[in-house]
Amino acid sequence: MHPKTIKVLFLILVVFFISCDKKRYFDDYKNLNGTWSNKENISFSFDQNDSINLYNMFINIRNNNDYPFNNLFLIVKMNQPNNQIKIDTLQFEMTKSDGTLLGEGITDTKHNKLWYKENYKFPLKGKYTVTIEQANRESGKINGSEVLEGVTEVGFRIEKK
Repeated sequence: MHPKTIKVLFLILVVFFISCDKKRYFDDYKNLNGTWSNKENISFSFDQNDSINLYNMFINIRNNNDYPFNNLFLIVKMNQPNNQIKIDTLQFEMTKSDGTLLGEGITDTKHNKLWYKENYKFPLKGKYTVTIEQANRESGKINGSEVLEGVTEVGFRIEKK
C-alpha cells in the first residue's frame, strides 16, 4: 500500500474513534500502580457551565486479581463552586459469588464503570472538584484497610444524558 494511503486511512480511523464517544463530557484517570492507600484521596476537577441539562456520572475502577475483597467502599465528596460539599458513601460489588472479578476485560485486569449519580443537574455553573477515597475494611475490624491491593487506576467520567 502507498504511504500516503496508509496515512489517510490512519487519519480516518483516528477521527472515527474520537467521534464515537459523543456522550463524554469529562473523562480522566489517575494511575495507582496496584495499591491505593487510605490516605490517598484522588481528585478530579472540571468546569461545568451547564446548569440545565442532565448528566450521568461514573467512578471507573481498574483492578486485577490482587484485589482481596468482594466489595468496594468509597467516600465521594463533590465540592461545588459555592464551596458546599456533598458527601456520599458508596458500596459496589466487585466479584461474583465464586470470587471471579466483575467488570470488562480479557486479561486479569478488569474495568468497572460504577454509577455515582444518575440524571444529575448541576446546580451552579463553575468549577467542581470530586474527591474519591477508599474506605474498605476487613470484617470485624474497626480500622479501614491502610492499603488496598489490586487497584491499578481510578477514573471519573461524566456523560451528557
